[in-house]
Amino acid sequence: MAILKVANLGNPILRIPAEPVKNIQAPEIQRLIDDMIETMREYHGVGLAAPQVHRSLQIVTIEAEPEPDESTTPSAPTILINPRIVSANERLEEDWEGCLSVPNLRGKVPRHTDIEVQAHDRRGKLLSFPATDFFARVIQHECDHLVGTVFLDRMKSLETLTFLEEYGRYWARHEDEE
Repeated sequence: MAILKVANLGNPILRIPAEPVKNIQAPEIQRLIDDMIETMREYHGVGLAAPQVHRSLQIVTIEAEPEPDESTTPSAPTILINPRIVSANERLEEDWEGCLSVPNLRGKVPRHTDIEVQAHDRRGKLLSFPATDFFARVIQHECDHLVGTVFLDRMKSLETLTFLEEYGRYWARHEDEE
């Protein structure tokens, strides 16, 4: 396994739609998945999409804890290949997001609180499951990468855009007090 270079905002790979994976069992795809997991962990991310490591493929790795009542959600790390969000509730919740491709910045992004996801796992098995709250947020964030969107594009206002250090100093403390 290897730690891969993460593409930063401005790299064109982050703005083009990723290609579907045709042969999930191909050794190079399986190796890429392992490398993406290692890269995500190395940089303390909760999710990583293949375009972020310079591969225009519809692969997402996630290591965020699903909600306790989501017994049908795959266990971590979650691998989603050719994922699609097939439905989402109308309720949006604004919360903080960051991104390995937009280092040291955070901002509030509105996301659906409940979604239904279809994808294939790394063995090619079709998955269909609900996701809520933080897990749903991470899936939506990573699926955005597969269509050339970054979290900054989804922000309603740039007023909450902040450097990570300032987030910890001012915003995180304020959020804990509420």
